[in-house]
Amino acid sequence: MRIPVYDPLPEVEFLWPELEEAFRRVMRSGQYILGPEVEAFEREAAAYLGVKHAIGVNSGTDALVIALRALGVGPGDEVITTPFTFFATAEAISLVGATPVFVDIDPRTFNIDPDLIPPAITSRTKAILPVHLYGLPAEMDPILEIARSHGLKVLEDCAQAFGATYKGRKVGTLGDAGAFSFFPTKNLGGYGDGGLIATNSDEVADLARMLRVHGSRRKYHNERVGYNSRLDALQAAFLRVKLRHVDAFNARRREVAARYHGLLQGIPGLVLPPLTEGHVFHQYTVRIPAGRDRVAEELASKGIGTMVYYPVPLHRLPVYGYPEGTFPEAERAAQEVLSLPMWPGLEPKSQGQVQEAFLCLLTP
Repeated sequence: MRIPVYDPLPEVEFLWPELEEAFRRVMRSGQYILGPEVEAFEREAAAYLGVKHAIGVNSGTDALVIALRALGVGPGDEVITTPFTFFATAEAISLVGATPVFVDIDPRTFNIDPDLIPPAITSRTKAILPVHLYGLPAEMDPILEIARSHGLKVLEDCAQAFGATYKGRKVGTLGDAGAFSFFPTKNLGGYGDGGLIATNSDEVADLARMLRVHGSRRKYHNERVGYNSRLDALQAAFLRVKLRHVDAFNARRREVAARYHGLLQGIPGLVLPPLTEGHVFHQYTVRIPAGRDRVAEELASKGIGTMVYYPVPLHRLPVYGYPEGTFPEAERAAQEVLSLPMWPGLEPKSQGQVQEAFLCLLTP
């Protein structure tokens, strides 16, 4: 039996009656961009997160870009972030004219190592941009303390962590703003692109709402150069459906992760991720210190899908071009990580198949 790395169809089937009703409601409304459906989703998302403002935009990348600009980050500034994440994290910093300053990761969590942040701060540093990678919250208490002591803004990249919690609080609400992605594979994913900015700041929210519609509060009265970054009403309607179920789906992801732990513990050459409280397991990512690529190929030959998130750390990409060895933990992670099949409805039988494959490949 073939096992993909992600299968959206069981969730679609489960939600079909609610999704169909949402589709009909929007199609018959005659309003397909922003409007009442998006406003309702923003209210519901803000209430869920426990934050004052939620602003829908058309992608997670735009959420980062617009949030950075709304926080006052621009040309000449530096933003400290992790080199082990999707390109959009650093790309957004570059797109607003600032410079990404990379800090190595904690090898246990794959997230930015707070202890390494202070030496990277300069007179040009404007913000810290931690990423809650794979659904595991970054260590926010020391990050926030560093930011406070140096007068820096904090923007959380929550693209992979909708619903994750850090010491009882939802990620995306701890810093000055949070940026979310609704790419279809996310814990809260749409059926197309979409994104969200969360903040408790009236000023940041006002600027973000203006920037998403060409820099205007009123049509044809443009105050800034902005973006065409409006959330579609249809995606908002689908997201409203899925928001009602996201806690249950995240709980199932944790159950899947716990089953993997039980099945894979003790297999030589396999390092499992932490089962930390608040982790919502967007990915279940193991380390294979020796022969990761060979193992991935063998798993594929057995019908088991896997992905490497991410094979090249950002500082080694041609666009940034740092020399090899600059951030050794990020580079080591890029050579060792492998994400296994993960979605809320993944069956125990399929996970047993994954276990059997690993036992065959890694057990002497």
